[in-house]
Amino acid sequence: MKALFDNLSRKTSKMVTNAYSTSFSLGIRFLAKKFHNPIYAIYGFVRFADEIVDTFHDFNKRELLEEFKRDTYKAIDLGISLNPILNAFQEVVRNYNIDRELIDTFLYSMEMDLDDRNYDQQLYEKYILGSAEVVGLMCLKVFVEGDHDRYAELKPYAMKLGSAFQKINFLRDYKADTEHLGRVYFPQLQFSQLDEATKVEIEADIEKDFAMGYEGIKKLPKDARFGVYVAYIYYSNLLRKIMEMPPQQIMQNRVRIPNNEKYALFFGSYLRHSFNLL
Repeated sequence: MKALFDNLSRKTSKMVTNAYSTSFSLGIRFLAKKFHNPIYAIYGFVRFADEIVDTFHDFNKRELLEEFKRDTYKAIDLGISLNPILNAFQEVVRNYNIDRELIDTFLYSMEMDLDDRNYDQQLYEKYILGSAEVVGLMCLKVFVEGDHDRYAELKPYAMKLGSAFQKINFLRDYKADTEHLGRVYFPQLQFSQLDEATKVEIEADIEKDFAMGYEGIKKLPKDARFGVYVAYIYYSNLLRKIMEMPPQQIMQNRVRIPNNEKYALFFGSYLRHSFNLL
C-alpha cells in the first residue's frame, strides 16, 4: 500500500529535520500545517546531499553524490523511490512543480564542495545561488501553491533571504570550514585571515540582503509568513551576536545561540506577529 510508504517517507524527512536542526524544526512548526511535510521533505533532501560532501570523509564522496543525483532524478521521473527521503522529495517536486533547474543548480553547488578551490566573486555568487538561494525558491514554490505571478513577484526577495542565511552560516562555521573542510567561501579571505575591516564589510553585505529579504517576508502568503519570520529572527540575532564578537573569536569558536535563548526569541516573535507588528 503506497500511501503507507509515502506517509513513512514524510515522517522520515521530519525525523531528519528534527535531528539536524532545532532552529529549522521550530520554524516549520510556525508554518500552516499544510506546509509542514513539504518543507520537511525539502530540508531532508538538502540535508542528505550536504552530509555527503561535508561528513562522509572515509568514503568516495564523489561517487556517493553521483549516485544520489541519479537516484534523485529517477525518483522524480518514476514518482517513487525506495529511499524515503527521495520519495518524500519527489512527491513535493511533482505536486508543486518545482523546476528541475533549481534542483540541478543545488546539486552543482554540492559538487563544488568536493574540490578545493579559491572562490572569486563569480564562484562565490554561484555557490550561494546553488546552496541557498534556490533552496529558498523551492520553499517559495510550496508557499505560493501554484500562483505563478506571486512566485515571480517574491522570487528576488526569497533569493536575498536565502543568501543572507548562507553568508551568516559561513561566518558561524568559519572555524570548522577552514580547519576541518579546508574551505573559505568569502572572496576577501582567500589569501588572508578574517580581520575587523573585512568582517565589517561582510556584515554590511549581509545586512543589505536581510533588508530586502524582510520586505519579502511581509509579502508572503499569511500561512507561510510567520514561520519564515521566525527563521529571519533567529538568523538576525545570530548575525547580531557575530557582529559583537572580535574576528579572532569567530576564528576560534563556532557561534551558537543556546536553546533557551532560541525559545525566548521565538516567543517574542509570536507576540510581535500576534500584535500585527510584522
